[in-house]
Amino acid sequence: MEKNIMDPLLEGGAAIQQRDYTLIIDKSKDMYLSDSAIGKSPWELMQESVIKLASECEKLDLDGLTVYLFSDYFKRYDQVTSTDLVHIFLENQPSGKTNLADALKDAIDNYFERRALNIAKPNGETILVVTVGEIENPDRVKDIIIFAANNLQQDEELGISLIQVGNKPEVTQFFNY
Repeated sequence: MEKNIMDPLLEGGAAIQQRDYTLIIDKSKDMYLSDSAIGKSPWELMQESVIKLASECEKLDLDGLTVYLFSDYFKRYDQVTSTDLVHIFLENQPSGKTNLADALKDAIDNYFERRALNIAKPNGETILVVTVGEIENPDRVKDIIIFAANNLQQDEELGISLIQVGNKPEVTQFFNY
């Protein structure tokens, strides 16, 4: 007997609707370093893909996305559309280190605060992290993710996905960490 398995990403399953979407985007100096055969920096290559990703996410998150840009410090933008994202990229240039921990902690804390106030969406939140550089303090990032996992009320309420730009072995190693 053949099972009919739905792919929620392709078929719009209920799990990806009624959910908030957050993009955490690396803007460290590593985003300027080109490892591309076509001569574009990771920053340039990433923008088009992230804008397309954001346009799909905003179909599911009608009140806008939360977007973080991070390097030494992070900046948070609320209720962002894919059109806004174009302007955000123009206002920011890569510099600094790859300090993911502070942005990720803020995003997770923000989710748990909204959940405690009963204003989080019914199906929780998806956090998509886009990075090219070697992550500063990977143990702290791991601890933040473990803290989040230990505070979930349901397994599906918070998803964190890591998206690598380029092919740096250090980043791949972190993703396998």
